[in-house]
Amino acid sequence: MESTQQKNYTIPIIMMILLFGMVSFVTNLAAPMGVVLKNQFGVSNFLGMLGNFANFAAYAVMGIPAGKLLEKIGYKKTALLAIVVGFVGVGVQVLSGVAASFAVYLVGAFIAGFSMCMLNTVVNPMLNTLGGGGNKGNQLIQIGGSFNSLMGTLVPILVGALVGEVAKANITDVYPVMYIAMGIFALVGIVLYFVNIPEPHIVAANTSLANSKYSAWSFRHFVLGAIGIGIYVGVEVGIPSTLMLFLADPATGVSGGAASAGVVAGTYWFLMLIGRFIGASIGGKVSSKTMLTVASGVGMVLVALAIFSPVSTKMLMPVIQTDPTIAFGMAEAPINAIFLVLCGLCTSVMWGGIFNLAVEGLGKYVAAASGIFMMLVCGGGIFPLIQNAIADASGYLTSYWVPFLGLAYLLYYALIGSKNVNKDIPVD
Repeated sequence: MESTQQKNYTIPIIMMILLFGMVSFVTNLAAPMGVVLKNQFGVSNFLGMLGNFANFAAYAVMGIPAGKLLEKIGYKKTALLAIVVGFVGVGVQVLSGVAASFAVYLVGAFIAGFSMCMLNTVVNPMLNTLGGGGNKGNQLIQIGGSFNSLMGTLVPILVGALVGEVAKANITDVYPVMYIAMGIFALVGIVLYFVNIPEPHIVAANTSLANSKYSAWSFRHFVLGAIGIGIYVGVEVGIPSTLMLFLADPATGVSGGAASAGVVAGTYWFLMLIGRFIGASIGGKVSSKTMLTVASGVGMVLVALAIFSPVSTKMLMPVIQTDPTIAFGMAEAPINAIFLVLCGLCTSVMWGGIFNLAVEGLGKYVAAASGIFMMLVCGGGIFPLIQNAIADASGYLTSYWVPFLGLAYLLYYALIGSKNVNKDIPVD
């Protein structure tokens, strides 16, 4: 039994892929919950996105410590601890429904954010290790990333279908989604506890790093790339989260209320899934610089079209209808929505492109750079918050100047900022 577990890692691989999906499932729950919070507590768009902000703010606190924790206790124990923290975080969100408390929900979202940061630090290298590295390891990571996108697609659809009529939205309506998350956490935690997984030998201390007068921060292209990753996550989250608020608003949105809005917004994440498949298939032939240049440039065009197109122009889009029964159908939505949904194809390939360009030529500083990257994922909470403050003040479409400017920065980074101008720094 022992030797079989050491040679056959099918079960832990499945568990890691499930966790990869849970990172997206729990993280993407925060944005559509903005619709629920806005209507249950009568708060603004800005306050409705505080749950999303709390989730991502945890990355700023936990990013670097998560990497240190990984070095100290290993992959399995870090994953188990992250699962416990995630279970508690979602559990607190359930309690917020019982207490009908906005503050309790925010605490739960913050706790869940700690878990998502820890899991993000674990799942990529663990899948690579379970696959034995090389092509097999990369293949498992691609599978995990695809499942991650699938979960991101389902969450707004599930939330929208459960909420139904926006005016009556309540945290308790979303309990089934939270129960699913807690159930998967419990299942994966129990299975992981009883199986053996390999622990890569991590060098705890590198004397050359300790004595070096340089660090990852010494490289201009890395610093600009780290800023870029925070902006990118803000763009990736801000586009669909504000879109769902826009579509759920009776004055501007899609017929069918929150359910239809959830399906349309969920299409963005579905296109991210498609984009990741395309990116994986052409990644060996097309450079990161080219992919990021094209993706950010096209993204700017799509966002600009969404901003300037008249809301009165409608088009048919696939949605879930809840009257008289739940079924797929077609509903009219503003043409702005289709331009924003298509941005999912662009954002799908950006993370890898930014990361690859930023760590190019860093050598022994790559590990430290990875921890800094995870810390700056907090941009996914900051920029949507800014965007929705603008939405409150000037309207939903005006707020999309925030992701437009973010995409403009990423285009600059791809064309100019990604060049390594610090090649004189020793990295061996």
